[in-house]
Amino acid sequence: MANKRTFKKNLNEMVFDIVEECFYLQMVDDSKTKKTEALIDETAAFQDEVLGKISKSKTKKEFVELTDYVGEKGKYFVEQLNALNK
Repeated sequence: MANKRTFKKNLNEMVFDIVEECFYLQMVDDSKTKKTEALIDETAAFQDEVLGKISKSKTKKEFVELTDYVGEKGKYFVEQLNALNK
């Protein structure tokens, strides 16, 4: 299990990667701007939500559940990006 600092760092890297890919898609194809902006907004809201939960998590069980949630949501964002690339 990673500590909170490492977890936050990994979360921020994941979010920045998603946003970066969205900006790349906007540069390549202007028709996907609305969809990528919606994904960026969703990603930012997710980041805020998780950062709030990290601060509140006190037990190891809560932290593990949060880690699982972030993993599932990460897969969701990858699926959304793959759908935009088609």
